[in-house]
Amino acid sequence: MARAEETIRGPMLTTRRIEALSDGIFAFAMTLLVINLALPDVETVREFGLAHVLLSQTHKFINYAVSFVVLAGFWSVHHQQFHIIEKTDNVHLWINVVGLMFVALVPFTTDVMGDWPGETTADLLFSGNILVLGVLSVVNWVYASRGRRLLDREASMERIRIGTRRSLVGPVVAAVAMVVALFAPGFSNWAYLAIPVTLALPWFRYNNPS
Repeated sequence: MARAEETIRGPMLTTRRIEALSDGIFAFAMTLLVINLALPDVETVREFGLAHVLLSQTHKFINYAVSFVVLAGFWSVHHQQFHIIEKTDNVHLWINVVGLMFVALVPFTTDVMGDWPGETTADLLFSGNILVLGVLSVVNWVYASRGRRLLDREASMERIRIGTRRSLVGPVVAAVAMVVALFAPGFSNWAYLAIPVTLALPWFRYNNPS
């Protein structure tokens, strides 16, 4: 039976390459966010002063910080998922590849939001990006953990449940941010501060490394 399932889904593979690729893309996306912070031309700075120009981009600095924290939260969840995911297969591999595609998209959607502050469409684009990324994080965990398909056999049920709760934080917050964007565009970003706060709560934390 196990051999038949392996034939259908493809051979069981190690997770090392997925983890290496994921770390690289998360690092690249988080670094690329800073490119959205750019001074206008020298003449504009001379005319209005450096302090004024920097203050006029406050929203971009906020977007940078929010996006960085959001990606850090997703990286943390992904890292902890793979602490007990001990193998992968072709389906799981492609779930992760598609998820990383949306990780790499975050600098672009952050840039759009920075160029069009207070625009509902810009806020919805960013939150939609995060929502899809969050849903794929849930799919990644559910696929790997269902029937302990790809997990370490010694992983406790409590750890699996905590993993599910942690993976749900991102998409739930993104959905809330999308609702806020419809009624108060420009303020939806503040919803994302709930991600690190929620992940730090006892109900969402692992009590031990096992």
